[in-house]
Amino acid sequence: MPVQMTQSSKSHPAVQAGADEPPVPGQKPVPFRRRRNPAERDLEGTLSSALLAADKELNHVLREVDEISKALKGNRPDAQDLRVAVHPAVWCAVRHALVERELRHLALTDDLTCLYNRRGFFAAATQQLKMARRSQVATLLLCCDVDNLKLINDRFGHSEGDLALVRTADALEDVFRDSDVLARLGGDEFAVVAMGVSPQDEPALLQRLQKSLAKMCQDDARYELSLSVGTAWFEPKREASLGELLEEADRAMYEHKRAKHRKSW
Repeated sequence: MPVQMTQSSKSHPAVQAGADEPPVPGQKPVPFRRRRNPAERDLEGTLSSALLAADKELNHVLREVDEISKALKGNRPDAQDLRVAVHPAVWCAVRHALVERELRHLALTDDLTCLYNRRGFFAAATQQLKMARRSQVATLLLCCDVDNLKLINDRFGHSEGDLALVRTADALEDVFRDSDVLARLGGDEFAVVAMGVSPQDEPALLQRLQKSLAKMCQDDARYELSLSVGTAWFEPKREASLGELLEEADRAMYEHKRAKHRKSW
């Protein structure tokens, strides 16, 4: 089922952020969903942002720092609290934990779309399938790619091609839940693992994806952006690995692409 949209130049923060500056030929858009830089001078804001992470080591360090801060805010902090608070090792530990978390994030994240990259997808999707097996629930694996991306790059430039990829990522994030695993596997190919989605949900889900794409892009009719989509289903009673499901969804995706090509002739 083709998913089409008309590309617009206004909807994404990555475009708006540089709206006042002339585009640099061949330069990729700056990734947009930047997290707060750990090197910010606003230490309190940085630590508060970091507390949202599930990193146990980091949270432990931050809890210790919070206890020190509470002690220092008291009427009469004792000498021991003051010595601990100003000790370089305390802030070195915080900085080290933040840097380690940032490096782990970068190793698993696609720098253009801020979705998982291929490595991050396999790590997160494997855990998702383990949970689905334990919970005995059906799970969707969806693969899709952007049709004619090379043509878009050749005709309008690589920045426009990058924008097409960003818009595709936005549409996937709009349709799927925060708990689902979304990734750009590389090039123009994306993948999603959504636990608790049954085959009966597929038509409605693809329709929502189509509507989301169309809603984002209404003002630029230079070309249409379409997705070729393939799906595979994990059933609790069926023994299938992540690799096997990916192969099945990939075959379905390319069959969809070939069918569209045959129809266009």
